[in-house]
Amino acid sequence: MTVHSSLRIPVALRDDVEQIFALTDGFCAEHLDGEYAELVRRLVARLARKRPSPLARGDLRVWAATAIYTVGRVNFLFDRTQNPHLSGDDLAALTGVAKSTMANKAGAVCRLLGIGQFEPELCRRRLLEDHPFAWMVEVDGLIIDVRALPPPLQREAADRGLVPGLAELRRREKQAALR
Repeated sequence: MTVHSSLRIPVALRDDVEQIFALTDGFCAEHLDGEYAELVRRLVARLARKRPSPLARGDLRVWAATAIYTVGRVNFLFDRTQNPHLSGDDLAALTGVAKSTMANKAGAVCRLLGIGQFEPELCRRRLLEDHPFAWMVEVDGLIIDVRALPPPLQREAADRGLVPGLAELRRREKQAALR
């Protein structure tokens, strides 16, 4: 399965998206990490699928910087207590895109896609584990933390996409128990 099919990138935007990925992947490898690169790819794919896609217009370098800024904002990248951490000024200097441009476009992206803090699809695993609502599901009219359900129901919730990262969390819990 190609990257395009797994992220459902429209054919008309594949070249532009590949250029954005080249910029964001390189930036994340050098200044952030692989998890950030994957989250930025998810955001760019969402933007590519939006009709009409905002990626069809504008400087791809600015879109790459905006995607990094947006995912960074969701994950508190600008908070000094986080690791990795970059300030908005550092991000602007490293990408060559004005901080105000990134912030304004990120705000527009968040409004367009309905993205807020702790957006489950764009949240780093470490933050997702502490996410107050990502683990909540409705069962027979009751809101329950899915981690308290029997394993078969947890798997069903994960398979249905109701809780992001559950399989990864369980794998880490098993590894920790074996230590």
